[in-house]
Amino acid sequence: MHHDADVSESNDTSGRFLRRRPVIGILHPGAMGAAIGSACKPVAGAVIWAAAGRSQATSKRAELADLIGVPDVAELARRSDVIISICPPHAAREVAEQVAAAVAGRSDPPIFVDANAVSPATVSGIGNLLGADVVVDGAVIGPPAWEPGRTVLWLSGRAAGAVAELFAGSPFDARVLGPELGTASALKVCFALQSKALPAIWLELDAAARGFGVADALRGELARTGVDLAAELGRVAHQAGSKAWRWAGEMEQAADAVGALGLPDGFSRAAAEIYRRAADGTLP
Repeated sequence: MHHDADVSESNDTSGRFLRRRPVIGILHPGAMGAAIGSACKPVAGAVIWAAAGRSQATSKRAELADLIGVPDVAELARRSDVIISICPPHAAREVAEQVAAAVAGRSDPPIFVDANAVSPATVSGIGNLLGADVVVDGAVIGPPAWEPGRTVLWLSGRAAGAVAELFAGSPFDARVLGPELGTASALKVCFALQSKALPAIWLELDAAARGFGVADALRGELARTGVDLAAELGRVAHQAGSKAWRWAGEMEQAADAVGALGLPDGFSRAAAEIYRRAADGTLP
């Protein structure tokens, strides 16, 4: 990106250059963002985050990950060679718009990695906003990675190879799907039908059985066929926990994605509603 003595051509198809020790901006360091920021530290000149308007919990996570705070998104965008957006799905477009406004005057705009659980159409729209050459589609499958072997970061887009190199040797196993924007998010959508839509069925069938007054009988029948309903519900509660509201947004994005293929989107929309109710305490 910056043509100086400390520049090397990265393995991508965008024709862009990336400094050997680039400045990497994280928007915003929640549990996953803090782990991503920490993973990038060995190869970065600095890993920065925008402190304005963020919670004390976010500040603490950034501090523990040893990330450097800057005043706001505009300053982060001005200083960064690479920006990684890791935020709730419903906020992905808004974050990209904030970055677009901040880099409007730059002759060398940063690579922008949208690592959010969104639909391919959302990523394509962000590509139209910022420029397809500088946008990379990212999909994290697995928990925040502090040790290797559990989490894959799938990447697609013309500069995906350059971004993958930033994670070499890190706890995140970065894999490039190809140069097309949207394919990483498409993979995440399909995976989420298994990891989030299917678990929502356990929540609904349990609520329905309790509503009909047949909960004990149902648990007995499921046990007879080898299914431990309490264990399944425990797994959902452990995985979703305080993230149920975020999962609702992810399921809406998944519904948009499968609907665009002409497939029924009701599974994901129902799952989104289940998680919304779980989050606000209105699931029976």
